[in-house]
Amino acid sequence: TRPSIFNKEGCLEIVLQYLRRFPTSIDLAVSVAYCLQTVTEDNPELLKSFDGTALRVLESALLCPVASMEYILLKTLVAGTIWNLKDIIPSKSQAEIINAILGALSEVLGMNTGNMVIQMKEAETQRLKTAAESEDILANANGDDLVEDDEMEEIPHKRKLRRKTFISDLLPPTDKELREAMALLTAQQTALEVIVNMCCSEDPSDDEWEELSSSDESEAFMENSFSECSGHLMSPLCLSHEIHSALTNCLIPEKVFEKTSSPNSVAVDICSKNPTWKPLIRKMNTIQCRALMCLQSLVSLLDIDHLGGAPALQTLAQHLSQILFSQPDFAKHDDFLEAISSALRALLQTMASKNIPQCMTPEQLMTLCREGIHSSSIGVRVNVVSILGITGSVLAKDDGTLDTLKTIGCFLLEVATKDPSLVVTGEALDALFDVFADGEAAEKASVQIKLLAALKEFQPVFKMKIRKEGRGKYSPDQLCVLDNVKMNLRRFIAYQETVEKRLTS
Repeated sequence: TRPSIFNKEGCLEIVLQYLRRFPTSIDLAVSVAYCLQTVTEDNPELLKSFDGTALRVLESALLCPVASMEYILLKTLVAGTIWNLKDIIPSKSQAEIINAILGALSEVLGMNTGNMVIQMKEAETQRLKTAAESEDILANANGDDLVEDDEMEEIPHKRKLRRKTFISDLLPPTDKELREAMALLTAQQTALEVIVNMCCSEDPSDDEWEELSSSDESEAFMENSFSECSGHLMSPLCLSHEIHSALTNCLIPEKVFEKTSSPNSVAVDICSKNPTWKPLIRKMNTIQCRALMCLQSLVSLLDIDHLGGAPALQTLAQHLSQILFSQPDFAKHDDFLEAISSALRALLQTMASKNIPQCMTPEQLMTLCREGIHSSSIGVRVNVVSILGITGSVLAKDDGTLDTLKTIGCFLLEVATKDPSLVVTGEALDALFDVFADGEAAEKASVQIKLLAALKEFQPVFKMKIRKEGRGKYSPDQLCVLDNVKMNLRRFIAYQETVEKRLTS
């Protein structure tokens, strides 16, 4: 693999030499930072090569003053690299390093990309206009851009006309404003991806930490770097404390929330009219999708108090609903649909678990689910089925919800029996179990839609599909989940038999 070649050839010191040149060669430094972030990800062998000197190079880049948007991108990439090195950071320095990383990411997320794109395009337009006016003035001063060449003897008795050469003709075309805008957009996308990685990080096992803390490389690192920490044993990052605190202190949830909004319409319009700027539209849409995925992680990870409490979650639900339904063709964009359905799923699950009233109506959710279930993305289909399960389980506790529960039940039953993916089928069955597990309205609805008969008929089909398709198409983890669903289906059928017997006798 490429990382193993990088390790074997000892490339680290070479690329660090180029990173040191960031004050005078920012383009080169950014390229090197991309490289470092890539090769340090899931590469424990390389981590042994990072000593105090190497870390100080990264630190100087992370803390450098911002002279342009490319410096913002550099700092973001370096922050991601340092996060990849978390396993070699002494426990005493972990909180400080995490705060420094998230501080840098918070800085970049705090910038308004829409306004920046507009400003950069205006600056480019003005620069090109000024350059054109300057050339016109020079052309007029030199006789309409034409000069007589008396030395052209090969054409006697005629004047040879040639165009006056300006200095600007000899310079390469510049796209500095476009580069600045793209650098900021890329930095924000990278920042959101790093935050997701931080939220999803898994602690190493105790054995791994014992091996690392007793190794020669670890001892050398402890002596050469973070001298104030010498003698302290290393320990795994405590996600529930350091990261939680840093995420809150750096206002990451609020800034991610802001990035979930649709791209600035004025900026999109400006970019759409210029071929060289048009790719920025896709980048702005990607940032929104990454922010939605990041939001999902934050909602799943943080306590609701760190998210602003129940009112903030309700506001967030309304915000996501507005984003979703303001786009009539949302079902055509799989990336966006998967991102927003993932965020909604996590948000509605959190609200349901805390008994926070949901702001989206069942009709809105059914619209989302009817569109999403036709997506080619299994992730989208799983999300919308789960959303219906969450919503239905909440409605089952309320009065006057019989018709809605019947609609949800019929929808989930159709998905469970007809979707080609066993993963989606399993999720739909789980959702049915949740919706019809309890409640008077749920019991009545299950009888009226003949849920028991449908599940009894489907049970042998489900078992056969797992047996025939399971081993070839699905991972061991997925098969384990499907086996649990199969067992729960048997239990749920037994429960439904008692319900139907009681209600029909």
